[in-house]
Amino acid sequence: MTELKMLVTGGCGFIGSNFIRYMLKKYPDYQIVNLDKLTYAENFANLRDIENKPNYFFVKGDICDPASVNEVMTKVDQVVHFAAESHVDRSIEDGSVFVRTNVLGTNTLLQSALANKIKKFIHVSTDEVYGSAMEGSFTEMDNLNPSSPYSSSKASSDLLAKSYHTTYGLPVCITRCTNNFGPYQYPEKLIPFFISRLMEGKKVPVYGTGLNIRDWIYVEDHCSAVDFILHNGKSGEIYNIDGGNELTNLEITHRLLKMLGKDESSIEYVEDRKGHDFRYSLDGGKLEKMGWKPQYDFDTALEQTDSWYVENKWWWEPLKR
Repeated sequence: MTELKMLVTGGCGFIGSNFIRYMLKKYPDYQIVNLDKLTYAENFANLRDIENKPNYFFVKGDICDPASVNEVMTKVDQVVHFAAESHVDRSIEDGSVFVRTNVLGTNTLLQSALANKIKKFIHVSTDEVYGSAMEGSFTEMDNLNPSSPYSSSKASSDLLAKSYHTTYGLPVCITRCTNNFGPYQYPEKLIPFFISRLMEGKKVPVYGTGLNIRDWIYVEDHCSAVDFILHNGKSGEIYNIDGGNELTNLEITHRLLKMLGKDESSIEYVEDRKGHDFRYSLDGGKLEKMGWKPQYDFDTALEQTDSWYVENKWWWEPLKR
């Protein structure tokens, strides 16, 4: 087996698969091993187009299993850790799997990374760890105030990752990104869920009044930010990744209705989510001062995303059965 250089966990998931494709295109000499358990949200078809590349290797394994983790960790010198349970509604129903994967799994990776003297460990987190902001935007120095079992498990994993730098000197960077959208996103998340529902002639369920606010970033911009931090980030530091596109859920809905030729009659207002955070907002000034900022125009990227789901029913239809 060819020597491997970068481990990507959860590489068959939405962001992980886009990141692997992005990195192999930009760095043809990079060698990437993808460690993925292939849970319901991970899809082998996400990387069908690159599965035969000589510098890409897939290993089925659980990040909570020390033997599986150590086997791949001995072959790499960098880790980008995407693997996580991430659907808030599922975490409200049962938080135990979120604690196992997001906390215990991250700790297993960190222990192995330390033992194998990994040169760079990127821990990918979320804006949700800060909680809701009625005004202003969170900086990397703000306290964590998560609301859901999902965001609480991610906040816990962030603290673990930080502790491995503080206590052991492990070269960890933590990234916290806003809401992603783009191709290969599992159709339980808002944008692909609404697109697929509208294509099926069904109504889209909008929580409460639909006025909750999220910042949105195209997945390829997120990938480029992680790449930038991998090469320019300082160990022990936290980096917010914002998209600069704060919109209410209702505004997103109206854009999708227009793209798919639907009207207000396709909206169904439903009971609000428990503990629903009103607004997420990140201050991305730290990364911008270092020289990174998102490149994609939101409306253009949303149209590209809509077109991808329209043209790739083969990918998402089996996932909704």
